[in-house]
Amino acid sequence: MALGVILYAHGARDARWAEPFERLREKLAARMHGVSVRLAFLEHREPDLADAALDLVNQGATRIRIVPLFFGRGGHLREDFPRQLAAARARLPQIAMEVTAAAGEDDRVLEALASFAAEAPATPVEKS
Repeated sequence: MALGVILYAHGARDARWAEPFERLREKLAARMHGVSVRLAFLEHREPDLADAALDLVNQGATRIRIVPLFFGRGGHLREDFPRQLAAARARLPQIAMEVTAAAGEDDRVLEALASFAAEAPATPVEKS
């Protein structure tokens, strides 16, 4: 089965907000040779989950892994995401969809962030 991956993020009106997510998408696609990787957004940006899944299927995916790029299972992942996932599954009933834990719930992610916080050079904040 051909795997496709969706990196699922909150979304924001400012297009610059999505730049790190696009870099992450590029890094993952380079790491997973031959696997199509797409971004999808809960709100404020396109595509939504169902449209990203359809795009992957049109690229040949027969199985889709969804990776929620959230720190924890707050209201968006407990309430909004299941509705979007149900809509995607209804639109593509022949496609197997799997969901990982929220990225922030994984110890490897937390360790990377702890290392960053401990080691990143600080930038002085100007007084106003």
